[in-house]
Amino acid sequence: MEHPLDNPIYHALISGHQSISKGTAAVKYYVETIAAFAGLKENSAENLAVLYQISPADSVFVIFSKNQFQIPQQWQLLMHIDMYQLVYDSKEIPMINQKNWMDLSIKHVPEMKALVELTKPGPFLDRTIEFGNYTGIFQQDQLVAMAGHRFNPAPYREISAVCTHPNHLGQGYAFAILQEQIKRILLRNEIPFLHVKSDNDAAVKLYQKLGFVIRTEMIAYVIKKV
Repeated sequence: MEHPLDNPIYHALISGHQSISKGTAAVKYYVETIAAFAGLKENSAENLAVLYQISPADSVFVIFSKNQFQIPQQWQLLMHIDMYQLVYDSKEIPMINQKNWMDLSIKHVPEMKALVELTKPGPFLDRTIEFGNYTGIFQQDQLVAMAGHRFNPAPYREISAVCTHPNHLGQGYAFAILQEQIKRILLRNEIPFLHVKSDNDAAVKLYQKLGFVIRTEMIAYVIKKV
């Protein structure tokens, strides 16, 4: 039986995120204004052909895979990203290193999108905040760090959009926000996990310091309908 984290997007869309999914039994994708991710029961040319048929024109999707696979010609491969998938290896709720974080709401979305555009942790759309539990740190009324939740392949919940403004690195903001995110997930009796670019050594070390362990390598394919 496949582990849900071997195919986290698909398993999120058939479990924790059924209410915001579209597609067929084997080919799923998120409501377009929430996230540009698609999950296939099997990463095959046949399922990508179905995704092509059922999705809107000019759609761009991110698909995760543990193994390399060929993208059919009706799709344009915009990029592929090598990543690690890490899972929190403890049930201990962390002691919070308070850094005056606050919950973020829809009114903060323009600032959140600007910070994501600057730091490039991954896609963030107008309704991505609906994944929930976004927290941020402000300095002089400027959002300088944030993180929130994303995929929910039950019983796992992903921490995502972890980013800090370049002018505010080294202040412990990411560490503090991540502790809060871990705490919230554990209190839901869920297991935290996340993804990080495999060449981001500093982030990998931070996550390991917090108690995450590398579970597997993962590839993100960014594809567009042509």
